[in-house]
Amino acid sequence: MKLSKKQLSLEDGITKEWVITNGIGGFASQSVLGINTRKYHGLLIAPLMPPARRYVILSKIDESIEINEKEEILYSNICKNYISEGYKKLESFEKVYIPIFNYQTEDGIKIEKQISMVYGKNVVCIYYKVENTDKDITMKVAPIMNYRDFHCMNTNHDYNVNQKIMQNKIRITVDGNKILPIYLYSKEGKYIQHQNDTFKNMYYVEEEKRGFYPEEDLFVPGRYEINIKANTTKEFTIVCGLEANIEEIDGKIVIQKEKERLHKIIDASNLIDKKQSKNYQEQMRDLVIASDNFVTYRPKFSLHTIIAGFPWFLDWGRDTLISFEGLLLKTKRFDIAKEVLLMMTKDIKYGLVPNGYSGYDSRPLYNSVDSSLLLIEAVSKYLEYTDDYDFVKSNLYTILKNIIESFQKGINVDDSNIFMDKDGLVSAGTPETQLTWMDAKIGNFAVTPRNGKAVELNSLWYNALKVVANLAEKYNDKKVQDEYEKLAKKVRINFNKKFYNEKNKCLDDVIGSEEIRPNQLFALSTTYPVMILSNEKAKEMLKTVSKELYTKYGLATLSKKDPKYIAVYEGDGFKRDTSYHQGITWPWLAGLYVESYKTIIKNEKNKTEKKRLEEEYEKIISNYKKAFAQAMKEGAIGTISELYDSKPPYLPKGAFAQAWSVSEVIKIMLEK
Repeated sequence: MKLSKKQLSLEDGITKEWVITNGIGGFASQSVLGINTRKYHGLLIAPLMPPARRYVILSKIDESIEINEKEEILYSNICKNYISEGYKKLESFEKVYIPIFNYQTEDGIKIEKQISMVYGKNVVCIYYKVENTDKDITMKVAPIMNYRDFHCMNTNHDYNVNQKIMQNKIRITVDGNKILPIYLYSKEGKYIQHQNDTFKNMYYVEEEKRGFYPEEDLFVPGRYEINIKANTTKEFTIVCGLEANIEEIDGKIVIQKEKERLHKIIDASNLIDKKQSKNYQEQMRDLVIASDNFVTYRPKFSLHTIIAGFPWFLDWGRDTLISFEGLLLKTKRFDIAKEVLLMMTKDIKYGLVPNGYSGYDSRPLYNSVDSSLLLIEAVSKYLEYTDDYDFVKSNLYTILKNIIESFQKGINVDDSNIFMDKDGLVSAGTPETQLTWMDAKIGNFAVTPRNGKAVELNSLWYNALKVVANLAEKYNDKKVQDEYEKLAKKVRINFNKKFYNEKNKCLDDVIGSEEIRPNQLFALSTTYPVMILSNEKAKEMLKTVSKELYTKYGLATLSKKDPKYIAVYEGDGFKRDTSYHQGITWPWLAGLYVESYKTIIKNEKNKTEKKRLEEEYEKIISNYKKAFAQAMKEGAIGTISELYDSKPPYLPKGAFAQAWSVSEVIKIMLEK
């Protein structure tokens, strides 16, 4: 996607962002104006314990051009009472494979800047191409640096910076930490060291919106000066990273390799239908690239995993498994899909797949009741695409049976209180625990307490029993097959008896609760839907969801008729957490909605009614395609946000790039 000068005003440009990643949890991100508006923005956010312990290393680079002793700035920064206006010289911004900035000075000098990370390493390359006019000039490039956990801020900080200058290779240690030196390198130009140069009070507008203190101090170790003769074109690269051999890294080659790597992923996906419009092809290309941002290597297990979202999430079990089909199977990355399935099994305990790992010591966290059952559904999807029953039998079948057995026997770790009741349905949690995806919690206060028999949990439970029963049949495990088929039948009967709410014409979110939420769609959208489809109740439920929860960018998390409904996600942490699942729109839920429609249509016997449903479905798909095409031009360019407000102007909120959002939009875009 390319933005013209007209689209790069301060008002418009400051709300649009870009992100690229390095495949090990690191990333680079800014606004399209080159302004940092978040504490999470920077050109090198490096995981010190991949993919975790992410540190902001290189915040940004400020460029200027000196001509006839006059300095013309290209950079833009915001302080509380001052904005440097280099963005006014920005002629275009483009993000396809990598971000590309094009500037033009008052004297007609053209500067192209491209940014790429070295895949698999904590290194970033900033490439420049300068087309000079009729006067000799000097281009000055100053790294603005930081040294902190990306969740924190260096406010009123006095940096202790030591530099070892080896011609144009610079070794920097900060605040006495010699274990983690930073390296700078440029083959071209001359390095000028600065002394005690602190950038005071850089202002992050997005952090203030989120209720955080918005200002911090950064340091400027020095600058590179590159002399460029009149009427010549000069190319050079600034490299910054944590690799000691940084002088061996050719930035131009890095950029070329990254473009080639992404191009191969796009080609292998076979998702670019040349019969479709150019806009559609470009959107699918961008979505495939966006999907790659989340695919991340975890060295501890020598396996790939999925980052839940940028800028602040790590790899979460639940998010990984919901994203699994769209990110990996639809894009035909089957080898990585196998790795992700294996990754999900590495720390299973008590029958629970970890919901994630601590960002500081990699401890597995067991605060999820549904991740284990989602793993079983992911295996089912993997087989649907690959037919690789040998892999599943050798690596996963016994694990899946153990999960079922654990739920049958009961699990009680950290007050999880997971057990199968006499009716075959599964109950989980206490009023103080948050074990489902609606997991906002403030201290001991559970914002959306869903303890008991939750609708999606039991939908997934039935599905898991059916999936493993069918695997047992495939592997001639007759005893397991018979046992799980019998239990599945019991679960289905009691589910349909106990969850359907005649008054609301839909399923209760939790037995005993009449809140109208989107979680009920799991009953129609898994491999084996638990709802009995031969009566009208499934259609009634879908109609209620459409009426109460449908929004432009997905589904709202609570009916607008509910007194607890909140349509806008804003304010400090408390206000945001208390609205997170109380009416805000989540794009990934659109995937459940679409799959539920497909299930209903597939099972409809009346031709007239089937045609009506198909027409409704086509309209929904068309509306979503148009909406998400627009969404990819707003917020973070080329990707999909975690959340959207549920009323106009439907602003993107939360993490600016979310794995399960991208996953489900890929699936929707592929619907006919």
